Amino acid sequence: MAVTLLDGSIGQELVKRLGEQPTPLWSTKVMLDRPELVEQVHRAYFEVGAEVATLNTYPLLRNRLDNNGIGDRFELLHNTARGIGLRARAAHGAGRVAASLGPLGASYRPDLAPPVPEAAREYAEIVALHDAEVDLHLIETASGLRLAEGALAGCVGATKPVWLAVSVSDDDGSVLRSGEPLADVLPLVDRFRPEALLVNCSTPEAVSQSLPIIAPHGIPFGAYANGFTRIADDFKVVQQTVDSLTARADLSPKAYADFAEGWAEAGASIIGGCCEVGPDHIAELKRRFG
Repeated sequence: MAVTLLDGSIGQELVKRLGEQPTPLWSTKVMLDRPELVEQVHRAYFEVGAEVATLNTYPLLRNRLDNNGIGDRFELLHNTARGIGLRARAAHGAGRVAASLGPLGASYRPDLAPPVPEAAREYAEIVALHDAEVDLHLIETASGLRLAEGALAGCVGATKPVWLAVSVSDDDGSVLRSGEPLADVLPLVDRFRPEALLVNCSTPEAVSQSLPIIAPHGIPFGAYANGFTRIADDFKVVQQTVDSLTARADLSPKAYADFAEGWAEAGASIIGGCCEVGPDHIAELKRRFG
């Protein structure tokens, strides 16, 4: 089976290239101060074999920007992120560009997700900004059913494909981080008809547990795991910074690709990396999957 290769972490790579302590706006502020670094990251992934560049729009949500006093730059930042991704793709000469739809409230806090109608309005605004120029919309780190439903509802007007990526518990890949069964996402898939279902930003071990649950459903599926030891409780706040998380020491490119080969054997056709998974990991995936 052919594998579509995603890119890896954007925010973590920017932290490494900036060489500065991350702030709650670490991956947003760089687009205002050092946009060339974001393009460097996209191009680095394309150069090692990634077929999809995920725009740096994950944190560009009105509530996050308002909380940091730059809500008036919402549209500017989205347009900047999209322009950077399109330039990187043009320089590479091939590939697809995905608009990232990050979780409202905070990552890994499904309890903070707004009601579905409110979430749908917020996501629809982002979709409308990008739809004409991107190749697909990627809902990321949906860690509860309410957030997944709100994001999917917000994509109803999209003319480009929609992929849904959900995040499962690091301790039990059969449930979302909300504690709801992963299998309960499947009726939403039937209702909204996204073109792919993925599991993201969970440990590789949890991802391996989760894929057999979604594999029989018949929709194209895949995964991109993170490289954290686990998601610490002090990260589960609105103004989180990534330095409160610890990277695993045992997840080399080879070790990560070993997990990914198991996902492919289970039928996954879309594979990449999330936080702490960088260009070296994607290069190894390219070597394995060709």
